[in-house]
Amino acid sequence: MSVKDDIIKFCSINGLDVIGFSECRIFHELNPYFDKRKKLGLENEFEEKELDKKINPFIYMEDGKTIISIAFPYLYDNDISGKVYFSDYTMGRDYHLVLIEYMKKICTYIQGLGAKAMYFVDSNALPERYIASLCGLGFIGKNNMLITKRYGSYVFLGEIITDLVIEPDESVTQKCGDCEICLSACPTSAIVKGKVGINNNSNICLSYITQKKDIEDLWFEKLGGRLFGCDTCQKVCPYNKKVELSVIKEFKPYEHMKTPELKVLMNIDNKLFKDMYKITSCGWRGKNIIRRNAIINAFIIEKVEITALQKDTSPYIRDYYYRLLKFFKL
Repeated sequence: MSVKDDIIKFCSINGLDVIGFSECRIFHELNPYFDKRKKLGLENEFEEKELDKKINPFIYMEDGKTIISIAFPYLYDNDISGKVYFSDYTMGRDYHLVLIEYMKKICTYIQGLGAKAMYFVDSNALPERYIASLCGLGFIGKNNMLITKRYGSYVFLGEIITDLVIEPDESVTQKCGDCEICLSACPTSAIVKGKVGINNNSNICLSYITQKKDIEDLWFEKLGGRLFGCDTCQKVCPYNKKVELSVIKEFKPYEHMKTPELKVLMNIDNKLFKDMYKITSCGWRGKNIIRRNAIINAFIIEKVEITALQKDTSPYIRDYYYRLLKFFKL
């Protein structure tokens, strides 16, 4: 077997069956994309501002020859639904920690072959979905999500740069065609017509809005039960209708994530947050982001005014309470 086959087999033994390879090179073709996003003011606070870090993998490994992209399916149950909900990707253990464990094993295996290997899990600014598409894992849909054949867009992505020269895979042709279901369904019109993804405005994507530190009043009613993340464009996508479910045990949903209770989340304390929510992929933003989103949804869905918040110990929470009172004219 070739080295490529060896790596694929090792990944398969570890439960990973969507893996691809591409040449390690500078992605000059993305310059116009990033330049336009910057000119249109579409960058957000989570994005790297330095262009070279986005397009040049040699910053991370000077003698890199191949980039390996690996998809980690995370959807365990496609029947979870309720008035209030967390995004599907947050249901199980924090994916950053899960992917790092797997990627370390794969890098150790490659290093055992006498090669260099460096893994990335949200730890660099390289365009992981674009790289995954070059590696043949899937295509980038109009909603900017990578869509794989087996698991749809319900995947996390990890990359490995190695100095091994490995035959690249063929990229996948974009398959959305004339379909615009996700454009019509997006609650904030963040998905825009035109060249796939280039005009999409992540700054008004509800997944981003639920995670940002400060939410403008105009978005309050748009939350519509969303506690962290959105998933609307994924739920309506035809390519996600008959996907295979994940068998990665670490992504099995916690019961408290499947059936969240607003009353509990509005009053979450440090111990409960640490024990039950910090371990998930929504924990990185801290306790008050989850509390805030629960409070907003309580005003929207349950039409309740939580008077105890007038004396909350957090000025941040008190501010949102009074803003909500004013917004809903209570």
